[in-house]
Amino acid sequence: MKVLIDANALMMPAQFRVDLFGELTRLIGAHEPLVLEDVVTELRGLSLCRGKNGAAARYGLAMAEQCTIVTSTCTAPQVDDRIIAYAYEHQCPVVTNDRRMRRLLLIEGIPVIGMRKQRTMEFIRG
Repeated sequence: MKVLIDANALMMPAQFRVDLFGELTRLIGAHEPLVLEDVVTELRGLSLCRGKNGAAARYGLAMAEQCTIVTSTCTAPQVDDRIIAYAYEHQCPVVTNDRRMRRLLLIEGIPVIGMRKQRTMEFIRG
């Protein structure tokens, strides 16, 4: 199963000490993690910051290297909109911890995987 991963999800292991890929395997079994090129660009920008967020973004970039990098054909200005368009077009769940993004994905009928109690991953229900 292909799973699209958002920037904040790639940063979760550094922020919350959750094993992202291990939790995805536990939850859905065999999977192919996908990351949009735009998400990698977003993480590169965040990685220039100092402090915890910058460190988490740098860790997220390392995590992204373990994923298949894909390109969205959507030309929307917001990365979140491109993620939604890609997930809708390819019918794949999205891993995110962003509440606004979760809501928008669920409205579109796209499955969402997020954190539960800052330790495990679960499918989010609307």
